[in-house]
Amino acid sequence: MTIRRYLRLLPVVPSVLLLLVFLLAPVAWSFYASFTNAALSGRAARDPQWVGLENYVRMFSDDSFPLAAWLTVVFVAASAVLGQNVLGLLIALLMRRSRKAVSSWVGTAVVAAWILPEIVAAFAAYAYFNRDGTLNQMLALFGGKGPDWLYTFPLVAIILANTWRGTAFSMLVYRAALADVPQDVSEAALMDGAQGWQRLAFITLPLIRSSIATNLMLITLQTLAVFTLIWVMTAGGPANASTTLPVLAYQEAFKFGDIGYGTAVASVLIVLGVVFGAVYVRLLREQKP
Repeated sequence: MTIRRYLRLLPVVPSVLLLLVFLLAPVAWSFYASFTNAALSGRAARDPQWVGLENYVRMFSDDSFPLAAWLTVVFVAASAVLGQNVLGLLIALLMRRSRKAVSSWVGTAVVAAWILPEIVAAFAAYAYFNRDGTLNQMLALFGGKGPDWLYTFPLVAIILANTWRGTAFSMLVYRAALADVPQDVSEAALMDGAQGWQRLAFITLPLIRSSIATNLMLITLQTLAVFTLIWVMTAGGPANASTTLPVLAYQEAFKFGDIGYGTAVASVLIVLGVVFGAVYVRLLREQKP
């Protein structure tokens, strides 16, 4: 019986080995490097030394870290939890009630931004929010004069860009979830006099709560790691006004050559991802009967 149990595990062994080599090993090295003075050049690059908690002490005493952590929380909350999640649900609800032709056109337009390579989407967003870009040219047609969005409102610009690019995933998740909602339950509530918002709040949303939690977990973890979009649009500027933790880690590790300090910042980002993931997994478990 024990041998049969081990034999059933054989198909998953390659997957486990790949995870160990390409996921857990880099994470483990990142945590180790965060306790050293590893660098891109010089003596520390050839022979990094163990420095203990020095990088973490420096990080929490550095003004740029708490700012980057706060901007990361705002960026994730605004562009993922509120932006992609809510907008994706609204689009899915509207597509469910609209005609097939309209639904197809809207779905194609939304998914088009999602399937673009990230670097292409980033350049498109840069061209849209640039001082002489599409948005200000459109405003000029109506006699308005827009600001330099990437300089005056950099965080707003990257939040809107990330929402635009990532909403399609939430839309697809919620379209599949709404398709599984029993129609007779909504019709019974309608016959009892329930309004549209009441059916949504007390029937539809509770029935798809597991899909909501799963979607929130996935888009939160994905948004925590967004780098290319921000780097292309603002490079973290001006004056660190859009420097999130991934951007800060890249700057410290590869722009200033301090691998140890950069990996310390990245390690905090990994811990944040684990915390968010654990919270969502707990929510999913509590929803199971």
